[in-house]
Amino acid sequence: MFNNVEEIQKFGKQQLEAVTAATTSFSKGLQEIATEATDYSKKAIAANTSVVEKLLGAKNVETAIQIQTDFAKTAYEGFVAQATKVSELYAKLAKEAFKPVETAYAKASAPVK
Repeated sequence: MFNNVEEIQKFGKQQLEAVTAATTSFSKGLQEIATEATDYSKKAIAANTSVVEKLLGAKNVETAIQIQTDFAKTAYEGFVAQATKVSELYAKLAKEAFKPVETAYAKASAPVK
């Protein structure tokens, strides 16, 4: 597989670079997911606070039920959209993080000429 020490050193360097690139991509992807989760949490807290204020100001039970129904529908739609977005971020994370490793593996398993 290796003809001399220089090839072994070159191979080791390539593998280290691949792992470093994968780790960097993985870290960046996790930061993106964490930022998205934080933003969603802030929006959800603000929406919950707004609904509680509206419920406290409701004049009758029918109005309170309508406020709660609208909130439940909006919250569900927001959750589904957020879950879709986060799943896309995780897919992107996996693809980007393992791309350098996949490239290094392809180079390592290529037939020696």
